Amino acid sequence: MKHSNIPEQIDLLAYIGKWLMLAVIVAMLAGTASATFLFALDYVTSWRESHTWVIWLLPLAGFAVGWVYMHVGKQVEAGNNLIIDEIHDPGKTIPLRMAPLVMASTLISHLFGASVGREGTAVQMGASLADQLTHLFHLSTQKRRLLIMAGISAGFASVFGTPIAGAVFGLEVLAIGRMRYDAILPCFIAAIVADQVGLLWGVHHTHYSAGLIPAITAWTLIASLLAGIVFGLVGMLFANATHGVSDLMKKQIAYAPLRPFLGGVAIAVTTWAVGNQRYTGLGIPVIMESFQHQLAWTDFAGKMLFTISSLGTGYKGGEVTPLFYIGATLGNALAPVLHLPFATLAAMGFVAIFAGAANTPIASTIMALELFGPQIAPYAALACVISYLFSGHTGIYRAQRVAHPKHGQIPEGMKLSEVASYRGQKLKDAKQKSKE
Repeated sequence: MKHSNIPEQIDLLAYIGKWLMLAVIVAMLAGTASATFLFALDYVTSWRESHTWVIWLLPLAGFAVGWVYMHVGKQVEAGNNLIIDEIHDPGKTIPLRMAPLVMASTLISHLFGASVGREGTAVQMGASLADQLTHLFHLSTQKRRLLIMAGISAGFASVFGTPIAGAVFGLEVLAIGRMRYDAILPCFIAAIVADQVGLLWGVHHTHYSAGLIPAITAWTLIASLLAGIVFGLVGMLFANATHGVSDLMKKQIAYAPLRPFLGGVAIAVTTWAVGNQRYTGLGIPVIMESFQHQLAWTDFAGKMLFTISSLGTGYKGGEVTPLFYIGATLGNALAPVLHLPFATLAAMGFVAIFAGAANTPIASTIMALELFGPQIAPYAALACVISYLFSGHTGIYRAQRVAHPKHGQIPEGMKLSEVASYRGQKLKDAKQKSKE
């Protein structure tokens, strides 16, 4: 056997050069797509806020989007779950139509008042655009996985302005308990460059302030743990309720466009009954309020109801920004009970419910540092980890795999969508065995 005398570091230069080129291309595509999307999103949000009557057209808008997806978007309707499945079990190239379809449908959702987010749109655009490079550069299945992961990181980073959290999100979101270290280089390059591309296009991200962070004491740590439990349980409730509504609608209503139509009717009527649009769209102004003064405890519940109704009946967008809203307002409501500052608990809730619902505690903790500064780190880390544990083996992304279970015994590689039935069967077998 011949051994090369060339140092490993020299061989590594070619590897780095190749992924530097690919990741930068992905970043330019994803960053530009996100910038275009964010500019359009700002416009439709402003228009909706100045024309509140448009909420009554939400049922028709939902019907139209459902009809389009039924006829030309069935292959990409699974959204983020399709992307996760393609990384675990590679098949066909993610259709390019995913990018324009999800952008247009998300903008329509926001224009007419659905309560959805934006990360799903950015991640799907980034991943689908990245996958188009697979055939162009004749990439192997393994390299294709890394490329799609880079697209996920680039989309997430550029839409939120959090490059390091975006990079780690792309590594962490695929499986519970395991990250793909072979994708570190492309994910970090793509995320950092995509964020810069967005800034070069003129994107301005929302700035939050967690105020004066209290010094660490025994009580502040205990309060963080208690808050993390609440955040995890609420994150689990959100994920289960959203999937439950979606499954019920699919079971009861065979004609797909009718689901968002009926959901739109319910949202429009409820918005009229509430008397304002506090729970529609992204809700950034309310998130900002949660860092400034005491809010009604019903705010987080209202946003949950509207978002579950929107996503569960088929409106496109994402879950993460609504989860930020739910977490920040829930943290605000918990502040008097746990004797911590409003802004501190709002910041913790902002990231911790996302950590539990998406099963991404590391990315969520890093996001807290990028958005609120390093002083929040101990509290955010504790809240995110506890939330992640208490959300159980559930999540907003059903295609996530279980690499290492949070607790108990679950077969490696099982999808989150299969865990409940697996545990039900195990319980049934145990009862049968005890009878014998």
